Amino acid sequence: MKKYDLIVIGAGPAGMTSALYASRADLSVLLLDRGVYGGQMNNTSAIENYPGFESILGPDLSKKMYKSATKFDAEYAYGTVQSVDNNGKIKIVHTDNGDFETGAIIIATGSKNKELGVPGEKEYSGRGVSYCAVCDGAFFKNKRVVVVGGGDSAIQESIYLSQLASEVIVIHRRDQLRAQKILQEQAFKNDKIKFVWNSNVKEILGDQMKVTGVKVLNNKTNQEHVIDASGVFIYVGNLPMTEQFKDLSITDEKGWIKANDQMETKIPGIFAAGDVREKQLRQIVTSTGDGGIAGQNAFSYLQTLK
Repeated sequence: MKKYDLIVIGAGPAGMTSALYASRADLSVLLLDRGVYGGQMNNTSAIENYPGFESILGPDLSKKMYKSATKFDAEYAYGTVQSVDNNGKIKIVHTDNGDFETGAIIIATGSKNKELGVPGEKEYSGRGVSYCAVCDGAFFKNKRVVVVGGGDSAIQESIYLSQLASEVIVIHRRDQLRAQKILQEQAFKNDKIKFVWNSNVKEILGDQMKVTGVKVLNNKTNQEHVIDASGVFIYVGNLPMTEQFKDLSITDEKGWIKANDQMETKIPGIFAAGDVREKQLRQIVTSTGDGGIAGQNAFSYLQTLK
């Protein structure tokens, strides 16, 4: 069983920053992720609120962070974590690629897109239903698409899609957006973006091969109507990716990890950073802040074991 001082689970902005700080402190660090580094940054078209960049593509920022994260010899490996054993000073991380021993763990697994849970969503996933405009937007060039949601992600990706699609219809269950004002202003000025307010998607329609539209219910008038569309992009919130840590009893009732402002969970030596935490603001900049604190405090904790 390979041993490390610290294992960072998740290679998004929080995980990569944690690895940077811990490896700079001369810890042996394993940065472990089930996919490519960068997390949801790779699904983001343009990042305009990260200090130092007027605008940068999500995948480009991911590459820059990864270069920093591994500069001081932190190792990177693919692996899906299945469970964690807490044996006091020694912790075992079980993955589909074997087990690893460590003195401390930083959980930075982030969150995933929440599903609508309506008929047609699963049936047409990958055939018109998407949760990533950057990944799938090119398939809908010069076609009408629907975006469901009213937060930052929904509006940011609507703006991106407007460069490809003939028309973008934003469906939101309220009568005003939750997105940042600057994003709202950009969307309202965009002639290709239209809004359907006070409405919920009740069903995603298709011809058995691909999406053809959505059935929408106005929650004020209780009237239904159909919007023809070739694609449906869903941005209605996030769910924590913490199922593999449930036996540690460090999550709240919704699955978010409970950690204090030092990124400490109730288990000594297990820290949490980034979007996986129970907190209000989930942004790249807050994730990197969490990661720096977690990496430094993991180092301090390990010093107490000597």
